[in-house]
Amino acid sequence: MPRKICISVIGSGDALSPQIAKIANEVGREIAARGAVLICGGLGGVMAEAAKGAKESGGLTIGILPGEDPGGANPFIDIALPTGLGFARNILVAYSGDAIIAISGRLGTLSEISYALLKKKPVIGIRTWNLEQLSGRIPSFDGQVYSDSIIRCENAKDAVDRAFVIIENKEKC
Repeated sequence: MPRKICISVIGSGDALSPQIAKIANEVGREIAARGAVLICGGLGGVMAEAAKGAKESGGLTIGILPGEDPGGANPFIDIALPTGLGFARNILVAYSGDAIIAISGRLGTLSEISYALLKKKPVIGIRTWNLEQLSGRIPSFDGQVYSDSIIRCENAKDAVDRAFVIIENKEKC
């Protein structure tokens, strides 16, 4: 049996605008429709909406939780992995996916994007951080951020399509 593709979905755990909630839900649906596993931080906001979309399409969801209580996961998580690591769990979320889809987000999302890029994981972004704007302003970003660091997409279908193309091409190398 071939290994399932895993895609980490990252974004703000806070309340979302209706537009961002819709995008996150659609990303989850697209991931599940392709038979991939959705990995996220397991809490609210983008994580809950993406997991909800995946569940509505019959997908499998994994939540890598910051706390020690598996009951802290949103109700759309099938497998809750409590870590007790707080924000350090962001490393696990970023490293676990074959690709990462970032939707909007705040500083936690930025940390996950950074970890993913350091690990040479493909990062697809929908209305998320623009790292090119930080390069030149933050010395530690110089030489680390390139114009193609985050692959920009406008909608869920395009983002998931790009993730699959990249993953499938890597497996053929």
